[in-house]
Amino acid sequence: MRTRRKTFLLIAAILFSINISAADLFPDGTHIPDWFRQTEIVNYKTLGNQYIVTKHGVKKNSIELQTKQLQAVIDKAANEGGGVIIVPKGVFHTSALFFKPKTHLFLEKGAVLKGSDDISDFPVMETRIEGETCKYFPALINADRVDGFTISGSGTIDGNGLRFWKAFWLRREWNPKCTNKDEMRPRLLYVSNSNDVQISGVTLKDSPFWTSHYYKCNNLKLLNLTIISPAKPVKSPSTDAIDLDVCSNVLVKNCYMSVNDDAIALKGGKGPVSDKDPNNGGNYNIVIENNTYGFCHSALTCGSESIHNRNIVFRNSKVDGASIILHLKMRPDTPQNYEYITVENITGNAGKFISIRPWTQFFDLKGNTPPPPSRSGKITMRNIDVECNTFFDVVNSEKYKLSDFVFENLNIKAENRTQIEKDYFESVTVKNVVVNGVAL
Repeated sequence: MRTRRKTFLLIAAILFSINISAADLFPDGTHIPDWFRQTEIVNYKTLGNQYIVTKHGVKKNSIELQTKQLQAVIDKAANEGGGVIIVPKGVFHTSALFFKPKTHLFLEKGAVLKGSDDISDFPVMETRIEGETCKYFPALINADRVDGFTISGSGTIDGNGLRFWKAFWLRREWNPKCTNKDEMRPRLLYVSNSNDVQISGVTLKDSPFWTSHYYKCNNLKLLNLTIISPAKPVKSPSTDAIDLDVCSNVLVKNCYMSVNDDAIALKGGKGPVSDKDPNNGGNYNIVIENNTYGFCHSALTCGSESIHNRNIVFRNSKVDGASIILHLKMRPDTPQNYEYITVENITGNAGKFISIRPWTQFFDLKGNTPPPPSRSGKITMRNIDVECNTFFDVVNSEKYKLSDFVFENLNIKAENRTQIEKDYFESVTVKNVVVNGVAL
């Protein structure tokens, strides 16, 4: 009996070791560094001098914008060697703010930075939006080339988006072909060209446009965030929770996301020669784990402005009302390669389990010939137990190639498209997949 017990314990230890080892690997087999397991929230008291905004001429609960006063505090902190901009309890109305090197933002409980709903309060400047660098409007909170930038606390950044949403839908009714940028709207948070960034604890709500956008950031941690915008009574269009745009080494953990668009979208450029533009690029080494998804278009999306995504891990999460769990948007006007993506340990309910389709919204070759077919490969979906309306929403197309897909250990309840069309793939593995109680 003791021998059997020792053997069992040895086997269990080996299996445990294998599981831990597997959990520590990116999909391409490379090691996930310890950095991804270090989730300590920054202590704002260690970040330098503290600048409580109300002690520097900023008025709370005033209907007048406090933009100039708030920016003056940020500039003062930067000129004095850096520090933390502390927003105390109260509502502070503002338009675009620009953080400088060695400055940080801390929002106390009950503190609200509330954005102007008048676009004329925002300047026009060069920025990055929808897969291109162009002149547009900055976000409410901006940090460019601010290594080590942090936002922390338990307060709220409120985009005050209702007026923008109403205007967007009215414009779309008048002109169904209007783009997302045509109805001029700011984002809520934009961090660009920065390393070692941590955004934690706060609530990001009611953004007029994308909620948080990160461009060319490396070593980015998004922890314990609440990111929300409504589906009704007025839908909040294009309020993506998190847009990762040419980013590497990113951890998204313990967040709640419920928005009227994609929860997490991987972006990087668009157009037939987008892969040759130095402003564009791929997203690499992304871990998305232990999150909860409410209403959203997709829990994880590659696209629509996306070139190359590699080593993406989406795991240990619950979906509750997402339209799609994994969405691969394939633009026929853009060279795309989505590879080494693993989705695992997901529970809950969604509209669709997986969706892969040509994405032709605002299709534009700009006078160029179409690029060669795009690819999606080394995609694994495993250990998933969900209910959905549609299981396999995949369109077979000559515009892209699908290879090395793995569907493993799936327990699915679905009403539509309950079979995996294996001939859509150059290679596919289906193992222990049960749909409506029937093994495929």
